[in-house]
Amino acid sequence: MSGRRLGARWRRRRPLRTRLALSVTAAVALVAVGVCAAAFFVVRGALYEQLDLSLTQSARLAAQRNPDSGPATLAGECRFLAAPACAEVVPADPARDPATPYLLPVSPAARAVAAGTRAPYYTDIVHAGHPARMLTTDYTKGRALQVALRADTVEKGIAEAAWWLALAGAAGVLLAALLGHWVARTGLAPVTRIAATAERITATRDPRHRIELPPPGREDEITRLAGSFNTMLEELEQSVTAQRRLVADASHELRTPLTALRTNAELLARGERLTAEQRSRASLALGRQLREVTGLVNDLIELARDEEPQLLVEQVRLAPLVEHCVGAARAHWPGVSFRVRAEEGVVVPGVPARLSRLLSNLLDNAAKFSPAGAEVEVDLAVRPGGGPEVTVRDHGPGIADGDLPYVFDRFYRAGAARALPGSGLGLAMARQIARAHDAELVAEAAPGGGALFRLAFAAPG
Repeated sequence: MSGRRLGARWRRRRPLRTRLALSVTAAVALVAVGVCAAAFFVVRGALYEQLDLSLTQSARLAAQRNPDSGPATLAGECRFLAAPACAEVVPADPARDPATPYLLPVSPAARAVAAGTRAPYYTDIVHAGHPARMLTTDYTKGRALQVALRADTVEKGIAEAAWWLALAGAAGVLLAALLGHWVARTGLAPVTRIAATAERITATRDPRHRIELPPPGREDEITRLAGSFNTMLEELEQSVTAQRRLVADASHELRTPLTALRTNAELLARGERLTAEQRSRASLALGRQLREVTGLVNDLIELARDEEPQLLVEQVRLAPLVEHCVGAARAHWPGVSFRVRAEEGVVVPGVPARLSRLLSNLLDNAAKFSPAGAEVEVDLAVRPGGGPEVTVRDHGPGIADGDLPYVFDRFYRAGAARALPGSGLGLAMARQIARAHDAELVAEAAPGGGALFRLAFAAPG
C-alpha cells in the first residue's frame, strides 16, 4: 500500500510532459519487447520444427532399412555434426536388452512407447558432450525406435536470434524514449502556450493576450482547447472592459448629482441666511436629487449583476400588464397621449414585476422624446407563425443611424438626449430583462419619423 501511495504521489508531482513521455515510452517499449519476444519464440519453434522433421525422416529411413531388427544399435555416428542420425531399437522388456550398452539414453518413457502405452515424443539430450535432439517412436510390436541428431546448429541459431532480437528490443526501447519525448513536446506545445498565456495574464492582469493557433485545416483536440481558451479570453476582455467602462461612466454620471446634492446641503446648512422660499426650493431640489441618485444607484446595482435574479416564473397575461404600465405612464407624463391596441389572451412565461419594469422603461423613453401633445402608440399582437410582440412607437426626432447600434449600451446617450433627464441605463436594463425572458428587443426608425421598439417573445413550445 505504501509503495502504491509513493507511486501515485510521484506521478502527481511530475510535470504532465514527463508523465506523457514516460507513458508513451512505456507503451511503445512494451510493444517492442513483446514483438521481439514473440519473434524469438517463433524462430525457436521454426528451428526445432525443422530439426524434428529431420528426425522423423531419419526414423522412417532407419525403419525402412531395418524392417524387423532386434534390440540393438543400428547407427552410431551422430557424435559428428554432419554424420547421419544415431538409431537404436529398444524393447519394452528390459530383460531383452542386448549385452552391448545402448548408445542413446533409455528411459521408462521409451519402454512405454515400445509397449504401446505412450505416444512418440521428442526430448533434448547431451550426446558425446554435444547437445542433441532425440525422437522416440514406435517400431514393431514390443519395440521402439530411438533416433538422435546433433542440435548445435539449432542452438546456435536460437542464440543468434536471441542476440539480434535483444538488440532490436533495446533499439526499440531507445526509439520509444525518443518518440515519447517528441510526442510529449509537440503534442503538449499548445498546452504549454496556454499555460504561458495564463501566467502572463496573471502577472500583467491584461486579458488581451491570445494563443497562436495553427493554420486552418490542422485542427485537433488541443487546437480546439486553445481556441476555446482564446474565446474565453475575449469574453474576459469584454467583461473587464465593460466593468471599467461601467465604473468610469458611473463616476461621470454620479459626479453631477452629487455636486448638486452637496451644494444644496451646504445651502440648507446655512438656513438662517436663507428666506423661507429659498429653503423650500433647496429642500425640494435636494429631495429630487436624492431620488435621482437613489434610482441611478439601484439601476447600477441591477445592471452590475449582468444577469436577472432567479425569481418565480409564472404565466403572465400581457394585455392587462400593458394596460397597467400605460396607465402608470399616463400619470407620470400627463402631457403625452398614449394609445393602446392589445390583443387579449396573450400569455408568456415570466416575472410580472420585471416585465413591468421593461415596459415602463420603454414607455418612459418614448414619452421623454415625444413633443407636447404627441402620441405614443403601444401595440400587442401575435406574429403570424411566431410568438407575441409588443411595439412602442413615438413621434419624436427618432434615432440617428449612427446611434442605432449603441442605444442599448449602458450610459449611452445620443446627442439629442443629453439635455433630457435620465442616466442612459433604462434601455440597457430593458434589454437585459428581455434576454432573461428569451425575448428579443430591437430599436429601429419608425416609418414617417420617430423611434420604434419591438419586444418579440419566443413562440410557445
